[in-house]
Amino acid sequence: MAINKVKGTYDVLPQESYLWQALEEKIRYILGLYNIREMRTPIMEYSEVFHRQSELSDMVTKETYDFDDRGDRRLTLRPEGTAGIIRSYVENKLYASQELEKVYYIGPNFRYERPQKGRYRQFYQFGVEAIGAIDPSLDAELIILAYDFIKRLGLKGVRVRINSLGDDVSRENYQKALVDHFTPHASSLCEDCQLRLHKNPLRILDCKIDGNHEAVKHAPTPQDYLTEEARSYFKAVLDHLNAAKISYEIAPKLVRGLDYYSHTVFEIEADIEGFGAQNVLGGGGRYQKLVKELGGPDLGGIGFAFGMERLLLALEAENVNFAKESELDAYVIVFDQKHKTLATKILYDLRQANLNVDTNFTGKSFKAQLKQALRYQAKYLIIIGEEEFNKGVVGIKNTQTEVQEEVLVSKVCKYLKEKMEK
Repeated sequence: MAINKVKGTYDVLPQESYLWQALEEKIRYILGLYNIREMRTPIMEYSEVFHRQSELSDMVTKETYDFDDRGDRRLTLRPEGTAGIIRSYVENKLYASQELEKVYYIGPNFRYERPQKGRYRQFYQFGVEAIGAIDPSLDAELIILAYDFIKRLGLKGVRVRINSLGDDVSRENYQKALVDHFTPHASSLCEDCQLRLHKNPLRILDCKIDGNHEAVKHAPTPQDYLTEEARSYFKAVLDHLNAAKISYEIAPKLVRGLDYYSHTVFEIEADIEGFGAQNVLGGGGRYQKLVKELGGPDLGGIGFAFGMERLLLALEAENVNFAKESELDAYVIVFDQKHKTLATKILYDLRQANLNVDTNFTGKSFKAQLKQALRYQAKYLIIIGEEEFNKGVVGIKNTQTEVQEEVLVSKVCKYLKEKMEK
C-alpha cells in the first residue's frame, strides 16, 4: 500500500523547486541591502519558549505540536520564528555587545490548523527581527523593508496597514475598556471568547468565529486609549514613513495575532487577482517584554514575517515572472553504451569548467535522448557516435542555429567555454 504525505503538508517537486530557490535568493539579496544577517535556530524548542503565561493566542494554546522526547522533556515544533530567535539571542548573550542585532530567518513552522490553499500545517516563513532598541525610526525601518520587499518582487498596489497598541498603561486601559464593552454581550460570544474576556480580551478582536459579531464590529479601538507618550511615539513612526513616501493607512482595529506585541503593529497588503479580502501577505510589530520573559535584559525589539507559500501563490496569480528554470549548457548524447566512459570524462571536464551539463543514464534511444535534451533546454548537444569515437572527435551542435561542428575530444571544454562567453 502506498503511503501518502501527512495531511496539511506538501511536496516541492523538481519542476517547482527553482521558484523556491529564486524567492530565497531574492530574500537574501534584499535583506543584504539592509545589512541584516541570517540566524538559524532549531525547529523544535523546549515548550516553555512558546507556552508562556503571557501568551494566550490560539496559535499557542490550540495549534502547537507538542510532544515528550525519550528523556521526558516537553518539546514543541516551532509555530512561529520570533520566540526561538529571542531564546537564542538571550542564551548566546548577543545583548552583551550592546549593539542592535538585526537578523533574518528562513525555515519551516508547524501549526495544527485546518489546511486550505496557501495555509498548511507545515509552512515556510521568512522573517526579520531587530533586537535591542526602541526607536520610532527602527519601527519605520522594518516597515519600509517589508514594503520594499513586496514591491521589489513585482507585486502591485502594495500598501501598509498600521496601528499602535500603545505602552503598558495604554494596553491596560484598553483591555479594561474591552471588558466593559464585551461583558453585556458575553453570552452571545463563542465559548473561547467567553474565556478570553477575562484572560485576554484583545484576542476577541481576531477571533475566527466572532469576527462578524456586532459587538466586535463596534468595539473600541486601541487608538482611543493611547497615552500621550504612546501617541507621540506612533506619530514619530508615521513621520518616518512619510519621509520615505511609503503608502500606508491607519487600521484602528488591527491587533495582530500574538500577545507579545506592543506599540507598533502592521500588515503588508498588495492587489492580487483572486485573493479578495485575503490579500495580506505578512506583518509584524514591536515587542517590549519578550526578551525579559525569556531570561534576558529588559530590551525591546521589532519584527515581521511573510508566509512563503502565500508569496508564491500571489506571484503566480499576478503572472509575475520573477524566476527562470535553469537551462543546460550542454547535453551529451551517445549512440552506443560502450561510449559511456568517454561521456563520463567529458561530463567531468565540463563541470570542472563550471558548465551545466547532463546525459542520459537509462539507455534511451537517440531520439529519446534528443527529446530529453530539448526538454532541458540544452544550448548545445555533444554527440558521440561510432564514427566520431573512432576519429577521436565529437559532434557539437548549437540547438538554436542547428549548426554542427566536429571538435577534438581534447578541445571540447575550450570550444564550449569560448562559445558560452560569446
